[in-house]
Amino acid sequence: MAETARALWVTGHGRGEIRRAALPGRSPDQVAVRTLFSAISRGTEDLVLHGRIPRSQHERMRAPFQEGEFPWPVKYGYLNVGAVEEGPPELVGRTVFCLHPHQTRYVVPASAVSIVPPEVPARRAVLAGTVETAVNALWDAAPLVGDRIAVVGGGMVGCSAAAILARFPGVRVQLVDVDPAREATARALGVDFAAPADADGECDLVVHASGSEQGLARSLELLATDGRVVELSWYGDRAVTVPLGESFHSRRLTIRGSQVGTVAHPRRDFAQRMGLALELLTDPVFDHLISGESRFEDLPELLAAGLPALCHRIAY
Repeated sequence: MAETARALWVTGHGRGEIRRAALPGRSPDQVAVRTLFSAISRGTEDLVLHGRIPRSQHERMRAPFQEGEFPWPVKYGYLNVGAVEEGPPELVGRTVFCLHPHQTRYVVPASAVSIVPPEVPARRAVLAGTVETAVNALWDAAPLVGDRIAVVGGGMVGCSAAAILARFPGVRVQLVDVDPAREATARALGVDFAAPADADGECDLVVHASGSEQGLARSLELLATDGRVVELSWYGDRAVTVPLGESFHSRRLTIRGSQVGTVAHPRRDFAQRMGLALELLTDPVFDHLISGESRFEDLPELLAAGLPALCHRIAY
């Protein structure tokens, strides 16, 4: 294995560059991985790219193998699929998912990688971290058979949640987004679509993932009495106005925060949650979340041009 690799660093507002990375010697309990694909997690990585991680959250928002400090320069990312080149015999040659930044090769503890099932193509497995977030959100949401559900925000996390909810028996699921192009994605996932003004109300549950205070306000408007919003959007350093007047109290509405840093199921751990996400990815329906692909070498230009809305895959 080469002693050096190449990694993407965010170096300033909207700027990135590829730098050489020294690889440490591997201990017996570590694996050396050659990256096959990574993906851009638009919501959080856009905040990193534009220096909008609040100082109070600098430590909490560190990626598992991040280098550097917020705001810049920083090596950040957490959707990585690679092939194990060296390590314990049972892992050598296996395709694995790891919460690692965009880098051509890396050495991490064997416990930090999850084996990708043979039924899941490496190209699709980059969604594992996003689907894991959606799984955690739905554990927080606890939808019931027959619920009327809206998912507000058709980005990676919102679409992942909608794809999973489409499997629930008897539910009405509607993806709500301001972009009419999301209608084709919704249909492919097996759910309905509506613009915010046309969305169906009287929802028992709304999963909010638009990243906007307008989306959160509309989510509350869509609820039935005693309904709940599960809030997946993270706003970074932005102050957000939440409409808690009018009928919020009389309709007994609930806003529940959900964040992937904590396992929302009392009888599951991180490894089991990731295992479930990878199992769900055996369904090719998730391919509809991948909207484009670029070469690793083109990442700096991609950052400068602006991050795409759905999953943009990086090929190595």
